[in-house]
Amino acid sequence: MLLLLLLLLLVPAILLYISHRIVRPTLTLAKKKKPSSHGLRSHPLLGHLHAFLKNRHRFLDGSTELIVGSPERRMGFWIPGRPGPALIPGMITCFITGNPADVEHVLRTNFANYPKGDSTIPVMADFLGHGIFNSDGEQWLWQRKSASREFTTHSLRGFVIDSVQSEVRNRLLPLLRRAAAGGGHMVLDMQDVLERFAFDTVCMISFGHDPCSLADDGVLPDGKSDFMRAFVEAQDLTVKRWLEVTWKIKRWLDIGKERRLRKAIADVHRFAMDIVRTRRQSSSGNNRDDLLSRLVASGDHGDEALRDIILSFLLAGREMTSSALTWFFWLVSSRPDVVARIADEVRSVRSTTGTRPGDPFTFDALRSMLYLHAVLTESMRLYPPVAIDSSETCAADDTLPDGTHVGAGWSITYSAYAMGRLATIWGTDCAEFKPERWLDDHGAFRPVSPFLYAVFHAGPRTCLGKEMAYVQMKSIVAGVLEEFVVDVTGSGVPEHALSTTLRMKGGLPVQISTRLEV
Repeated sequence: MLLLLLLLLLVPAILLYISHRIVRPTLTLAKKKKPSSHGLRSHPLLGHLHAFLKNRHRFLDGSTELIVGSPERRMGFWIPGRPGPALIPGMITCFITGNPADVEHVLRTNFANYPKGDSTIPVMADFLGHGIFNSDGEQWLWQRKSASREFTTHSLRGFVIDSVQSEVRNRLLPLLRRAAAGGGHMVLDMQDVLERFAFDTVCMISFGHDPCSLADDGVLPDGKSDFMRAFVEAQDLTVKRWLEVTWKIKRWLDIGKERRLRKAIADVHRFAMDIVRTRRQSSSGNNRDDLLSRLVASGDHGDEALRDIILSFLLAGREMTSSALTWFFWLVSSRPDVVARIADEVRSVRSTTGTRPGDPFTFDALRSMLYLHAVLTESMRLYPPVAIDSSETCAADDTLPDGTHVGAGWSITYSAYAMGRLATIWGTDCAEFKPERWLDDHGAFRPVSPFLYAVFHAGPRTCLGKEMAYVQMKSIVAGVLEEFVVDVTGSGVPEHALSTTLRMKGGLPVQISTRLEV
């Protein structure tokens, strides 16, 4: 009798719980516009995991095809993952969007509701700690404000230009002259050269340290510095965590790639921390122009915070410009008309400024190269350095501009690569490499909304180094194409390599010859 009484009391309570926690949320979600998954087939218990594993070697192009073919210009998918809020219980619900309205909503309009969260920060934390690119909230905000102050100073801008021009004049051009002297038969991996160049300059700008990845005598060093080798290995192994479901278990067991990663990260952190502590102890540290010295002088950051901030900038600086320029040289190799026009613009600037080939360019001279600016911008439209941005996590239930529901805990990111291939943004000629689309009838550069062209991110997280990146890229291109012809030896579209940026699998083999009119 007592058991029956207990059952009579418990059953209504259980039914009420089920109704409140399961049935009602399900009915509520059913009334909302759900994310669509055009072109993806879902399987019980596995969701879209099979489709992702099947296309993992062409994920970028595959996801772009789905986004371009979707009426909403986005793809929704769900895969097995951690318990929590999801469209389907036991599944992680995600979006990859190319819709400018979505991008603006997430990156600006409702920015506070889309932190990086648990879907991104733990993956990168061992390597980058809680630096500016791997933090949220107040921790991110004070780093952003501090770095922003430094990036707007004229002295840092001058130091950036001097560092880049020195690397061009004393290392890059001598290397290319040596390659050209062999009658154009020597083959260089332009991607490797550009990554070495970028690592030297970003280390100088960030640390005031020269790793000498390129040599002053025009001979390409056989190996890379210990710091660069450890940094590249730590970066590559960290990126592979995104496709490694068991990486946390392997890290706990200290086996396989996670063991290698731990050692590489330890080497990177040891090297970076030695420089940070040396700079803090140096009585002359406040008189240096590099970013680290400026942050040390502010007195706002501890040693580990400084290490994390600088490593984040090293990651962005090494990858962004080298990736952009690798694809740039591949694109213009089949467009002699574009190369000729760039060379004409450089000669015109030389004439106006009264400088000779080989002389360093001033900031104003680089800024006046509007056609070159357009070509670089168009190249990054088709091949953005960060093809798909790291994902943000929806903190509280939200609704996208077209009415699509986004649940708390769902992940969302945007694909700059897909956005560059949308006819709804760029017109029916969106697949064409057409620098003129960025110039008005008078030849002036014509920018667009960053939510249409999200190559440098947008909203509060807009890339602080955008101007620095253009300065570096223009310095390299103007110096190289003023004196040399760069011929790509391969054929066809290069394959993409898994990295934090859009790299070429196997590099970019080129042959160098001297331009006849020089």
